[in-house]
Amino acid sequence: MRKILLMAAIWIAALSYAQPNEKPFTIPEVTEWKGDAGTTQLSGRIVVKSASLRPVAEALVRDYALLNGSPLTLASGKARSGDIVLVAKKLDTMPAEGYRLQIGDMISIEAPAAQGAFWATRTLLQLVEQNAQLPRGEIVDVPQYRLRGFMLDVGRKYIPMSYLRELVKVMAYYKMNTLQLHLNDNGFKKYYDDDWSKTQAAFRLECETYPGLTARDGSYTKAEFIELQQLAEAYHVEIIPEIDAPAHVLAFTHYRPSLGSKEYGMDHFDLSNPEVYPFMDNLFKEYLSGKEPVFRGPRVNIGTDEYSNANQTVVEQFRQFTDHYLALVESYGKKPALWGSLTHAKGTTPVRHEGVLMNCWSNGFARPDSMKQLGYQILSIPDGLVYIVPAAGYYYDYLNCGNLYNNWTPAVIGNQTFEEQDPQIEGGMFAVWNDHPGNGITVKDIHHRLFPAMQTISTKCWTGQKTSLPYASFDAKRLTLSEAPGVNQLDRLPETAITLDNVEADAPLQLQESSVMEAGYNYRVSFDIDCAAETPGTILTQSPNAIFYLSDPVHHRLGFARDGYLCTFNYALPSQGHVSIAIEGTNTETRLFVNGQHRQTLATQDVVAVTPQSQVTYPTETPFMPTVYTNPARMKYVQTLVFPLQETGRFNSRVTNLRVEKLK
Repeated sequence: MRKILLMAAIWIAALSYAQPNEKPFTIPEVTEWKGDAGTTQLSGRIVVKSASLRPVAEALVRDYALLNGSPLTLASGKARSGDIVLVAKKLDTMPAEGYRLQIGDMISIEAPAAQGAFWATRTLLQLVEQNAQLPRGEIVDVPQYRLRGFMLDVGRKYIPMSYLRELVKVMAYYKMNTLQLHLNDNGFKKYYDDDWSKTQAAFRLECETYPGLTARDGSYTKAEFIELQQLAEAYHVEIIPEIDAPAHVLAFTHYRPSLGSKEYGMDHFDLSNPEVYPFMDNLFKEYLSGKEPVFRGPRVNIGTDEYSNANQTVVEQFRQFTDHYLALVESYGKKPALWGSLTHAKGTTPVRHEGVLMNCWSNGFARPDSMKQLGYQILSIPDGLVYIVPAAGYYYDYLNCGNLYNNWTPAVIGNQTFEEQDPQIEGGMFAVWNDHPGNGITVKDIHHRLFPAMQTISTKCWTGQKTSLPYASFDAKRLTLSEAPGVNQLDRLPETAITLDNVEADAPLQLQESSVMEAGYNYRVSFDIDCAAETPGTILTQSPNAIFYLSDPVHHRLGFARDGYLCTFNYALPSQGHVSIAIEGTNTETRLFVNGQHRQTLATQDVVAVTPQSQVTYPTETPFMPTVYTNPARMKYVQTLVFPLQETGRFNSRVTNLRVEKLK
């Protein structure tokens, strides 16, 4: 009897051990998983069986080291246990972005093209990030939509190139393959004394054709824009540059006022003016002509959104303009893209459609079913679902990711729903529009909004309706993943507090050998200070993104600057005596505590607060306070701070007991 019971126990244990692994968590969720029992430990070697996949292997070596601090090595010969094996292989009808990842005695990646193999390595990195022991099983992963993207408005808010390069890496880590950059735009006249000449406007690219056109408050050289595209190509991300016209053109009419419309506003071209076409033809020529054009990718977006349709004459002029620039882009060997406006601008002037990608953003401007019937390829970017406009009070400040995860795919465009994987629906995007230049929003604020959206939209564009995880589980688990190997734009803090007994002036800030350079939102930074007289502009700490002042350069109080904006507390340090200071920062406000007592909260304010373009330089040596106009128009003004911790400034006071910790 004992022998029978023992055998039964062994049999039950064997059954338990042999249970297949559950589908592992990744973003986006893999489309197919067949679990085996057990786990595999990486050997540290990559064996490349196909020469075309060597760049993929080299990228994996680099990113694995960034993620784990340990090396992978490229090896030749016969694969061993725990090796990663890369093979280029046609797999039935699998598209170029698909792949098969088998985790057994070895880790085998098979893909019909380098792009699919690269996406497989992103899946592998996410698995390794969660557990060094890889769950055995087989993944067959195929995107449900070809285009998975993000649109960023850099026209109204300058976004540094250093951030764009990191953004490409974040997108790639989540298999997002398209980044559209909206290179020109302007603020709303009502916030600038109702005066077009004062209203912010910018074109962000270096321009030799029209010297002086390029924005003064931040721009990209042609060389660095090319380098960004080259980096993106290495990460299998397409950059779609956008020059928006004939509306949103105030940057162009600031440069040449004769092109502006007196009837519809200076942010509109006067389409009756024959000078408009040669002006724009020459602008596009600078970036599209030659053997090595500035715009390297296959597609270019010509804008064409939100122009007036006040009468049929202007509608026909708009349609003629649209068709002309679709043809111009094609003449340079590129595929054109545009914002949908042809329902809003319904007319008889023909507008080409073959091979044209249309961003369907508002069904009132372009009905998706009508555009599909006309023959356009559709990009789903419905404004009421996927538009982020930071601190604007309309659209979304943060996307409703739960609703999108549960109810949206690119087949849902506004109030119209199409069949999943309709061949005319290329895919989907979400967007960040920086409608209110001067509102205090920083690049860090933008990133804090886009990252959860990126994780959600990537899942809904890649996995579509095949998601199996409840949203609550997805939302909890997504925070376990990095933004990308080597990227920490959220400036996440460790779980344990970081302390420093003595803070030396004019030196790197050595925080217990921590790599933390900034404290991301939901932090508390505290320190003691034996005060001495400080001159205006005295810096306590700084980083590439922010400065914290012991004596700000304008009011001589505690304060901070980031992205050129200066925010000050109503508290000045005494010239002598001991004070304990604490700063708490969230994504909505920054709080000051003095000697343990709450002194002030700098929260979002509903004020008239903008800065004319002429007052802005980036990066700025002298931070500015926003100019306050007298007109009744109001905007939100944000006063957040990602606390700088890279190095100290030159100060006279003695600073001790610095402590950096997460808010509970």
